[in-house]
Amino acid sequence: MKLLRYGPKGAEKPGMLDADGGIRDLSGVVADIAGAVLTPEGLAKLAAIDPATLPRVEGAVRYGPCVGQVGKFMCIGLNYADHAAETGAEIPKEPILFMKATSALNGPNDDVVIPRGSEKTDWEVELGVIIGKPAKYVSEAEALEHVAGYCVINDYSERAFQAERGGQWTKGKSQDTFGPIGPWLVTRDEVADPQKLAMWLTVNGVTRQDGSTKTMVFGVAQLVSYLSQFMTLHPGDVISSGTPPGVGLGMKPPVYLKPGDVVELGIEGLGQQRQVLKADI
Repeated sequence: MKLLRYGPKGAEKPGMLDADGGIRDLSGVVADIAGAVLTPEGLAKLAAIDPATLPRVEGAVRYGPCVGQVGKFMCIGLNYADHAAETGAEIPKEPILFMKATSALNGPNDDVVIPRGSEKTDWEVELGVIIGKPAKYVSEAEALEHVAGYCVINDYSERAFQAERGGQWTKGKSQDTFGPIGPWLVTRDEVADPQKLAMWLTVNGVTRQDGSTKTMVFGVAQLVSYLSQFMTLHPGDVISSGTPPGVGLGMKPPVYLKPGDVVELGIEGLGQQRQVLKADI
């Protein structure tokens, strides 16, 4: 299944895609794509529905973040060997964890706002992992059973805020609009192997990232298991699993985003995003 949320910001409705790629309204069935809806039991109930029996949503609509009521937005740093190399960093011995504020969540095609004082806003296409079953001290062998599905994420970063202002990376990652997720959540059963997905990103039509999840240092199962050793993961929690090479920071000289730039990105089987950069006024 491909599950989604559509409509105005703050008033999104739940939906699913039908076989023709049309949106079907789920608001008569569930309140949101969130929480218990993402558990194995909740997804099984949705899978039993014939999309053709649901109201069809006509006309152009805004896609919201594909998951609602997100409790934790966890991110993994330097998780692609080739990305670590381009930034001059060592490959980490354990996953590097940081958090992105949930207030950064954004629709996949919404404008992205460059924060005041920013000169180093950067892009990062990433595989998003959505938790569906509570996970605490789970093994790698069991970890994928706790995944509801996957999505596209653009982990926007303000590099000066991240690395030149002291403290943790979170302050360079959490600006409003810096976390587009979607356009939809693709359930785990439709992704044969999360470690074999092509991913790409362009800026103003120029390819900047062209990679694959196969070059992850720590795969999805490892990440879910690892995180669950330090905190309980709950249905609807989001993990942004790292980015392949081609970020602006890694270019020589570095290249960063400016108002008017257009960023487009996608992951094999998970859909595409498009954002226009705006200045914060």
